[in-house]
Amino acid sequence: MRTRNISRTIVWLALLGVLSPAHALTQQELIAKIEAAGYTQVSDIKSTPEGTAVKAIKNGKEVRLVVDSSGQIKEQK
Repeated sequence: MRTRNISRTIVWLALLGVLSPAHALTQQELIAKIEAAGYTQVSDIKSTPEGTAVKAIKNGKEVRLVVDSSGQIKEQK
């Protein structure tokens, strides 16, 4: 019974993303995620309080991005 409860807890934590947060991405995984979103030439990768900040190119223009702890990619203005 106790093992069953522990297993349920682990499954719930995994579903909530607690066991694999976005900030745990490797640099290569982060770059692949950004490139899959249509950006190229990802560079200047830095950790910030808001998430991981990067420079990239989209539609021929340089943009600044932040990938937050939930894995969302946001362009900064």
